[in-house]
Amino acid sequence: STCQGMEEQQVKELQVRLATKQKQYSVPETPLSVPSSIEVRDLNSLVNGLIQESTSDWNAVDFDFLVNGEFLRLSLLEHLINYSIPTEAVVDIEYVERFPPPEPQDSLNHDDWVSAVVCSDKWIFSGCYDNTLQLWGIDGSHTMTIPAHAGPVKAIALIDVIDNTATLVSGSHDQTVMQWKIDLEKLSVDCVTIGKGHERSVECVSVDPTRTLIASGSWDTYLKIWTTNLDASVTEPIDPKERKRLKKEGVDSLTRTPLVTLSGHKEAVSGCVWTDNSEVCTCSWDHTIRLWDAQLGGIKAELTGNKSFFSLSWSSLNRSLLTSSADRHIRVYDPRSKEGSLVKATYTSHTGWVSSVKWSPTDENLFISGGHDGLLKLWDRRSQKASLYDMTGHEDKVLCCDWSNPLFMSSGSADNTLKVFKANNESS
Repeated sequence: STCQGMEEQQVKELQVRLATKQKQYSVPETPLSVPSSIEVRDLNSLVNGLIQESTSDWNAVDFDFLVNGEFLRLSLLEHLINYSIPTEAVVDIEYVERFPPPEPQDSLNHDDWVSAVVCSDKWIFSGCYDNTLQLWGIDGSHTMTIPAHAGPVKAIALIDVIDNTATLVSGSHDQTVMQWKIDLEKLSVDCVTIGKGHERSVECVSVDPTRTLIASGSWDTYLKIWTTNLDASVTEPIDPKERKRLKKEGVDSLTRTPLVTLSGHKEAVSGCVWTDNSEVCTCSWDHTIRLWDAQLGGIKAELTGNKSFFSLSWSSLNRSLLTSSADRHIRVYDPRSKEGSLVKATYTSHTGWVSSVKWSPTDENLFISGGHDGLLKLWDRRSQKASLYDMTGHEDKVLCCDWSNPLFMSSGSADNTLKVFKANNESS
């Protein structure tokens, strides 16, 4: 460190070249001499000053600066030393418009823990520990309470919203996977199928890109695949005694059994997501991530972590898996990587378990995470050591988060509220 101190003292000036991919903000790419102690704030003034020289009615913009693919968060010299970048050569700095801070929009009160949420263009659907599904307008107005399950709702996924009809799937502590049709105009709701087959709480559900299959993961360690098809003849026949009992309960025609049951995990399946029309990815408390072939019904790959996984998210934009786990870290995996580490990056800033992660639907670099420290965080994957913004307000652990609608980030908590934050990025 003495050597590092000497290096910092000796280098007073650095040569830099500023460049951007956002053409409307470009400046001449001639090398400039800057103090080695320069930080983001000073670089911001510098770039805005250079743009102003050639643009008369310029309104200042907030920029972030990338050196060697990582956001600058220290002084330029400290960053170069940290990443072992030579200080003699011209340093290339890329600048990008900074994502503006998300604004708190609404706090939606529930009667119990909020454990699942998904947003469409105009609606917010939430799942609660009081066994209900809740329907809200995107403006925060409460529209409907649906008495859904015989136990806490642990997971929900949107199948589709066509005109005024929403089709939704929910998984519950009551071991069932239910499919719902909601008439958003008349505000009427029908349970159209009840999936039975799991033997413990259903922890996660996911709908495939063709909207014809549902994957569900449970504490019973199994991944099950179901059809969204409402024609009862496509599922296996039920044992006659069971049929009799169900008929008494009046659910005969609604009951479905899984098309496929996939075994292999040794503990709870905590997250599942479709990565394409026939591949499902799961994460588990058994410290593994698995890729499954849903059509052939077999395992394709297994990645091993060092702690229990709690959630995962897949981005079709960057083809990467985002995971959260009990060691407070968020990791990005490239499941198809043939060389080098499968872990592409690790993000650390939460002080408690990270319960939920979700990629942005429109920006390959952004994601959100919710943790037991009560925070919802917005991240850029080019900044591993610090999140872009912390969204506060929850008074207890965050259990779920969603960013399905590019304009709104949301988080559900054990404080019985669902918080909605507006993403102020016009370009999204």
